[in-house]
Amino acid sequence: MTFQITVEPSGRQFSANTDETLLAAGIRQGVGLPYGCKDGACGSCKCKKLSGTVVHGTHQSKALSPEEEAAGFVLTCCGVPHSDVVLESRQVTEAGAHPIKKMPVRVQSLERLSHDVMRLKLQLPAADTFGYHAGQYVDFLLRDGARRSYSMANAPHTQSGAPGIELHIRHMPGGKFTDQVFGTMKEKDILRIEGPFGSFYLREDSAKPMVLLASGTGFAPIKALIEHMHFKGITRPAVLYWGGRRPADVYEDAWILAQLADMPQLRYVPVVSDALPEDQWTGRTGFVHRAVLQDLPDLSGHQVYACGAPIVVDSARADFVKLAGLPEDEFYADSFTSAADQATA
Repeated sequence: MTFQITVEPSGRQFSANTDETLLAAGIRQGVGLPYGCKDGACGSCKCKKLSGTVVHGTHQSKALSPEEEAAGFVLTCCGVPHSDVVLESRQVTEAGAHPIKKMPVRVQSLERLSHDVMRLKLQLPAADTFGYHAGQYVDFLLRDGARRSYSMANAPHTQSGAPGIELHIRHMPGGKFTDQVFGTMKEKDILRIEGPFGSFYLREDSAKPMVLLASGTGFAPIKALIEHMHFKGITRPAVLYWGGRRPADVYEDAWILAQLADMPQLRYVPVVSDALPEDQWTGRTGFVHRAVLQDLPDLSGHQVYACGAPIVVDSARADFVKLAGLPEDEFYADSFTSAADQATA
Protein backbone atom coordinates (compact mmCIF):
# COMPACT_ATOMS: atom_id res chain seq x y z
CA MET A 1 0.00 0.00 0.00
CA THR A 2 1.23 3.50 -0.79
CA PHE A 3 0.15 7.00 0.19
CA GLN A 4 0.30 10.24 -1.78
CA ILE A 5 2.50 12.96 -0.27
CA THR A 6 2.02 16.56 -1.44
CA VAL A 7 4.40 19.38 -0.53
CA GLU A 8 3.07 22.94 -0.55
CA PRO A 9 3.49 25.60 -1.82
CA SER A 10 5.53 23.95 -4.60
CA GLY A 11 2.83 21.36 -5.30
CA ARG A 12 5.41 18.61 -5.73
CA GLN A 13 4.10 15.12 -5.11
CA PHE A 14 5.55 11.67 -4.46
CA SER A 15 4.35 8.35 -3.11
CA ALA A 16 5.45 6.72 0.14
CA ASN A 17 5.22 3.11 1.21
CA THR A 18 3.77 2.23 4.60
CA ASP A 19 7.18 1.13 5.89
CA GLU A 20 9.35 4.08 4.80
CA THR A 21 9.80 7.58 6.14
CA LEU A 22 8.59 10.64 4.31
CA LEU A 23 12.19 11.76 3.76
CA ALA A 24 13.36 8.41 2.38
CA ALA A 25 10.44 8.34 -0.03
CA GLY A 26 11.15 11.89 -1.18
CA ILE A 27 14.86 11.20 -1.73
CA ARG A 28 14.04 8.04 -3.65
CA GLN A 29 11.89 10.03 -6.05
CA GLY A 30 14.11 13.09 -6.40
CA VAL A 31 12.06 15.50 -4.28
CA GLY A 32 14.45 17.77 -2.40
CA LEU A 33 13.00 17.98 1.10
CA PRO A 34 15.32 19.71 3.59
CA TYR A 35 17.24 17.44 5.96
CA GLY A 36 20.47 17.06 7.89
CA CYS A 37 21.28 14.13 10.17
CA LYS A 38 18.48 11.74 9.05
CA ASP A 39 18.41 10.40 12.62
CA GLY A 40 15.88 12.56 14.46
CA ALA A 41 18.59 14.53 16.23
CA CYS A 42 18.98 17.89 14.47
CA GLY A 43 15.51 19.07 13.44
CA SER A 44 16.61 20.30 9.99
CA CYS A 45 13.81 18.30 8.31
CA LYS A 46 11.03 19.70 10.51
CA CYS A 47 8.02 20.99 8.61
CA LYS A 48 4.31 21.65 9.12
CA LYS A 49 1.76 18.90 8.46
CA LEU A 50 -1.31 20.48 6.86
CA SER A 51 -3.33 17.27 6.71
CA GLY A 52 -3.00 13.52 7.13
CA THR A 53 -1.58 11.17 9.75
CA VAL A 54 2.15 10.74 10.46
CA VAL A 55 3.60 8.44 13.14
CA HIS A 56 7.09 9.23 14.42
CA GLY A 57 9.90 6.86 15.22
CA THR A 58 12.55 7.57 17.84
CA HIS A 59 13.79 11.18 17.90
CA GLN A 60 15.19 13.79 20.26
CA SER A 61 12.88 16.33 21.89
CA LYS A 62 15.22 19.15 20.87
CA ALA A 63 14.54 18.22 17.24
CA LEU A 64 10.77 18.01 17.75
CA SER A 65 9.22 18.88 21.10
CA PRO A 66 5.88 17.42 22.25
CA GLU A 67 4.39 20.90 21.92
CA GLU A 68 5.57 21.19 18.31
CA GLU A 69 4.23 17.73 17.49
CA ALA A 70 0.88 18.66 19.02
CA ALA A 71 0.87 21.79 16.85
CA GLY A 72 1.19 19.66 13.73
CA PHE A 73 4.92 19.72 13.03
CA VAL A 74 6.65 16.55 11.82
CA LEU A 75 10.18 15.26 11.28
CA THR A 76 10.24 13.77 7.80
CA CYS A 77 13.39 11.75 8.61
CA CYS A 78 11.56 9.56 11.13
CA GLY A 79 7.90 10.20 10.32
CA VAL A 80 6.02 7.40 8.54
CA PRO A 81 2.71 8.20 6.78
CA HIS A 82 -0.46 6.36 7.77
CA SER A 83 -2.60 8.20 5.20
CA ASP A 84 -2.21 10.65 2.35
CA VAL A 85 -0.30 13.65 3.72
CA VAL A 86 0.04 17.32 2.80
CA LEU A 87 3.17 19.05 4.11
CA GLU A 88 4.28 22.68 4.05
CA SER A 89 7.96 23.12 3.23
CA ARG A 90 9.16 26.24 1.47
CA GLN A 91 12.66 24.85 1.02
CA VAL A 92 11.61 22.27 -1.57
CA THR A 93 12.97 23.36 -4.93
CA GLU A 94 12.02 22.47 -8.47
CA ALA A 95 15.61 21.61 -9.33
CA GLY A 96 16.28 17.92 -9.77
CA ALA A 97 18.39 16.31 -7.09
CA HIS A 98 21.71 14.70 -7.93
CA PRO A 99 21.38 10.91 -8.02
CA ILE A 100 22.50 9.15 -4.85
CA LYS A 101 25.23 6.61 -5.54
CA LYS A 102 27.23 4.00 -3.66
CA MET A 103 30.82 3.69 -4.80
CA PRO A 104 34.31 2.65 -3.77
CA VAL A 105 36.85 5.43 -3.20
CA ARG A 106 40.61 5.38 -2.74
CA VAL A 107 42.43 7.38 -0.06
CA GLN A 108 44.52 9.87 -2.00
CA SER A 109 46.10 11.75 0.90
CA LEU A 110 45.93 12.42 4.63
CA GLU A 111 47.07 15.81 5.95
CA ARG A 112 46.81 17.15 9.49
CA LEU A 113 45.33 20.63 9.52
CA SER A 114 45.58 20.86 13.34
CA HIS A 115 46.28 18.51 16.22
CA ASP A 116 42.81 16.98 15.89
CA VAL A 117 41.64 17.78 12.32
CA MET A 118 42.64 15.75 9.27
CA ARG A 119 42.18 16.70 5.65
CA LEU A 120 41.14 13.46 3.92
CA LYS A 121 41.21 13.50 0.14
CA LEU A 122 39.44 10.68 -1.68
CA GLN A 123 39.89 9.67 -5.29
CA LEU A 124 36.63 8.80 -7.03
CA PRO A 125 36.28 6.17 -9.77
CA ALA A 126 37.32 7.90 -12.98
CA ALA A 127 34.44 6.37 -14.94
CA ASP A 128 31.78 7.46 -12.43
CA THR A 129 30.49 11.04 -12.52
CA PHE A 130 29.63 12.14 -9.00
CA GLY A 131 27.46 15.26 -8.94
CA TYR A 132 26.63 17.24 -5.82
CA HIS A 133 25.85 20.73 -4.57
CA ALA A 134 28.52 22.62 -2.66
CA GLY A 135 27.57 22.10 0.99
CA GLN A 136 26.25 18.53 0.73
CA TYR A 137 27.74 15.47 2.46
CA VAL A 138 28.49 11.77 1.99
CA ASP A 139 28.13 8.76 4.26
CA PHE A 140 30.98 6.33 4.85
CA LEU A 141 29.64 2.77 4.83
CA LEU A 142 31.52 0.88 7.55
CA ARG A 143 31.94 -2.88 7.59
CA ASP A 144 29.56 -3.42 10.51
CA GLY A 145 26.78 -1.53 8.75
CA ALA A 146 27.33 1.74 10.65
CA ARG A 147 27.49 5.05 8.81
CA ARG A 148 29.49 8.21 9.40
CA SER A 149 28.62 11.47 7.64
CA TYR A 150 31.03 14.19 6.49
CA SER A 151 30.55 17.24 4.28
CA MET A 152 32.52 17.84 1.12
CA ALA A 153 34.97 20.71 1.62
CA ASN A 154 35.53 21.28 -2.09
CA ALA A 155 33.08 22.67 -4.63
CA PRO A 156 31.94 20.41 -7.50
CA HIS A 157 33.88 22.31 -10.19
CA THR A 158 37.20 21.32 -8.57
CA GLN A 159 36.65 17.77 -9.85
CA SER A 160 37.14 18.82 -13.47
CA GLY A 161 40.83 17.90 -13.39
CA ALA A 162 40.66 14.71 -11.33
CA PRO A 163 37.50 13.28 -9.72
CA GLY A 164 37.86 13.55 -5.96
CA ILE A 165 36.45 15.02 -2.77
CA GLU A 166 37.99 16.68 0.28
CA LEU A 167 36.73 16.10 3.81
CA HIS A 168 37.73 17.59 7.18
CA ILE A 169 37.66 14.94 9.92
CA ARG A 170 37.87 15.88 13.60
CA HIS A 171 39.29 13.17 15.86
CA MET A 172 36.81 11.88 18.42
CA PRO A 173 38.88 9.61 20.74
CA GLY A 174 37.25 6.20 20.77
CA GLY A 175 35.36 7.00 17.59
CA LYS A 176 34.83 3.98 15.38
CA PHE A 177 35.78 5.86 12.20
CA THR A 178 37.95 8.74 13.39
CA ASP A 179 40.31 6.44 15.32
CA GLN A 180 40.88 4.69 12.00
CA VAL A 181 41.50 7.99 10.17
CA PHE A 182 44.04 9.14 12.77
CA GLY A 183 45.55 5.70 13.36
CA THR A 184 45.63 2.92 10.80
CA MET A 185 44.34 4.58 7.62
CA LYS A 186 46.90 5.07 4.88
CA GLU A 187 47.11 6.21 1.28
CA LYS A 188 45.54 3.88 -1.32
CA ASP A 189 43.16 2.29 1.20
CA ILE A 190 39.75 1.53 -0.31
CA LEU A 191 36.61 2.81 1.42
CA ARG A 192 32.94 2.89 0.44
CA ILE A 193 30.74 5.98 0.39
CA GLU A 194 27.16 6.87 -0.47
CA GLY A 195 25.79 10.27 -1.42
CA PRO A 196 25.28 13.09 -1.97
CA PHE A 197 22.93 13.90 0.90
CA GLY A 198 21.67 17.07 2.55
CA SER A 199 19.78 20.24 1.67
CA PHE A 200 22.57 22.62 2.71
CA TYR A 201 23.55 24.49 -0.44
CA LEU A 202 23.58 28.06 -1.74
CA ARG A 203 20.21 29.47 -2.85
CA GLU A 204 21.38 31.30 -5.96
CA ASP A 205 18.00 32.85 -6.80
CA SER A 206 18.41 35.41 -4.00
CA ALA A 207 20.35 38.68 -3.95
CA LYS A 208 20.27 39.03 -0.15
CA PRO A 209 23.54 39.53 1.74
CA MET A 210 24.71 36.36 3.49
CA VAL A 211 26.06 35.41 6.87
CA LEU A 212 28.21 32.26 6.74
CA LEU A 213 28.46 30.83 10.25
CA ALA A 214 30.80 27.94 11.10
CA SER A 215 32.02 26.26 14.25
CA GLY A 216 34.94 23.82 14.19
CA THR A 217 34.91 21.50 11.19
CA GLY A 218 31.55 22.97 10.24
CA PHE A 219 33.84 25.13 8.12
CA ALA A 220 34.15 22.29 5.57
CA PRO A 221 30.86 22.86 3.71
CA ILE A 222 31.25 26.62 4.14
CA LYS A 223 34.61 26.34 2.34
CA ALA A 224 32.82 24.56 -0.51
CA LEU A 225 30.25 27.37 -0.67
CA ILE A 226 32.98 30.00 -0.85
CA GLU A 227 34.76 28.11 -3.65
CA HIS A 228 31.47 27.83 -5.52
CA MET A 229 30.73 31.56 -5.11
CA HIS A 230 34.17 32.43 -6.46
CA PHE A 231 33.85 30.05 -9.42
CA LYS A 232 30.36 31.26 -10.37
CA GLY A 233 31.22 34.93 -9.97
CA ILE A 234 28.58 35.45 -7.28
CA THR A 235 29.12 38.94 -5.86
CA ARG A 236 26.46 39.07 -3.13
CA PRO A 237 27.90 40.54 0.07
CA ALA A 238 28.91 37.79 2.49
CA VAL A 239 30.58 37.69 5.88
CA LEU A 240 32.11 34.56 7.39
CA TYR A 241 32.10 34.10 11.16
CA TRP A 242 34.16 31.08 12.18
CA GLY A 243 34.25 30.06 15.83
CA GLY A 244 36.62 27.81 17.74
CA ARG A 245 37.72 27.27 21.31
CA ARG A 246 41.40 28.03 20.60
CA PRO A 247 43.02 29.85 17.66
CA ALA A 248 44.29 26.51 16.28
CA ASP A 249 40.65 25.44 15.80
CA VAL A 250 40.39 28.04 13.04
CA TYR A 251 42.63 25.74 11.06
CA GLU A 252 42.25 27.21 7.55
CA ASP A 253 42.75 30.84 8.51
CA ALA A 254 45.48 31.35 5.90
CA TRP A 255 43.28 29.88 3.15
CA ILE A 256 40.47 32.30 3.96
CA LEU A 257 42.78 35.31 4.03
CA ALA A 258 44.04 34.32 0.57
CA GLN A 259 40.46 34.26 -0.79
CA LEU A 260 39.73 37.77 0.45
CA ALA A 261 42.11 39.25 -2.11
CA ASP A 262 40.00 37.85 -4.97
CA MET A 263 36.59 38.23 -3.33
CA PRO A 264 36.10 41.85 -2.21
CA GLN A 265 32.47 41.08 -1.33
CA LEU A 266 33.60 38.62 1.38
CA ARG A 267 34.51 39.63 4.95
CA TYR A 268 35.95 37.37 7.63
CA VAL A 269 35.58 37.43 11.43
CA PRO A 270 37.28 34.64 13.43
CA VAL A 271 35.96 34.24 16.97
CA VAL A 272 37.70 32.32 19.78
CA SER A 273 35.88 31.37 22.98
CA ASP A 274 38.56 29.87 25.25
CA ALA A 275 41.92 31.39 24.33
CA LEU A 276 44.77 30.88 26.78
CA PRO A 277 47.46 33.50 27.58
CA GLU A 278 50.02 31.60 25.52
CA ASP A 279 47.78 31.87 22.46
CA GLN A 280 48.34 35.64 22.41
CA TRP A 281 44.93 36.00 20.79
CA THR A 282 43.92 39.62 20.12
CA GLY A 283 40.84 39.03 17.99
CA ARG A 284 37.14 38.60 18.81
CA THR A 285 36.21 36.43 21.77
CA GLY A 286 33.05 34.77 23.06
CA PHE A 287 30.35 32.74 21.34
CA VAL A 288 30.46 33.00 17.57
CA HIS A 289 26.75 33.54 16.99
CA ARG A 290 26.72 36.36 19.51
CA ALA A 291 29.47 38.09 17.56
CA VAL A 292 27.09 38.07 14.59
CA LEU A 293 24.35 39.69 16.68
CA GLN A 294 26.77 42.35 17.95
CA ASP A 295 27.74 43.31 14.40
CA LEU A 296 24.39 42.72 12.68
CA PRO A 297 21.53 43.37 15.11
CA ASP A 298 19.05 43.45 12.19
CA LEU A 299 19.11 40.30 10.04
CA SER A 300 15.66 40.78 8.54
CA GLY A 301 17.12 41.26 5.06
CA HIS A 302 19.76 38.50 5.21
CA GLN A 303 20.21 34.82 4.52
CA VAL A 304 22.17 32.71 7.01
CA TYR A 305 24.09 29.51 6.23
CA ALA A 306 25.18 27.82 9.47
CA CYS A 307 27.12 24.63 10.03
CA GLY A 308 28.78 23.04 13.04
CA ALA A 309 28.00 21.75 16.51
CA PRO A 310 24.29 21.38 17.25
CA ILE A 311 24.43 23.77 20.21
CA VAL A 312 25.88 26.51 17.97
CA VAL A 313 23.41 25.96 15.14
CA ASP A 314 20.40 25.70 17.47
CA SER A 315 21.39 28.82 19.44
CA ALA A 316 21.98 30.78 16.25
CA ARG A 317 18.65 29.76 14.76
CA ALA A 318 16.70 30.73 17.87
CA ASP A 319 18.49 34.03 18.57
CA PHE A 320 18.72 35.22 14.97
CA VAL A 321 14.98 34.78 14.51
CA LYS A 322 13.90 36.08 17.93
CA LEU A 323 16.41 38.87 18.49
CA ALA A 324 17.45 39.98 14.99
CA GLY A 325 14.29 39.42 12.94
CA LEU A 326 15.73 36.83 10.56
CA PRO A 327 12.91 35.14 8.59
CA GLU A 328 12.77 31.50 9.71
CA ASP A 329 12.89 30.26 6.13
CA GLU A 330 16.14 32.15 5.46
CA PHE A 331 18.14 30.10 7.96
CA TYR A 332 19.85 27.16 6.23
CA ALA A 333 21.75 24.78 8.44
CA ASP A 334 23.68 21.55 8.64
CA SER A 335 24.11 20.37 12.21
CA PHE A 336 27.06 18.04 12.92
CA THR A 337 25.45 15.35 15.03
CA SER A 338 27.87 12.71 16.28
CA ALA A 339 27.23 9.00 16.82
CA ALA A 340 26.73 9.85 20.51
CA ASP A 341 24.08 12.42 19.58
CA GLN A 342 22.26 9.86 17.47
CA ALA A 343 22.47 7.22 20.18
CA THR A 344 20.82 9.63 22.59
CA ALA A 345 17.86 9.82 20.22
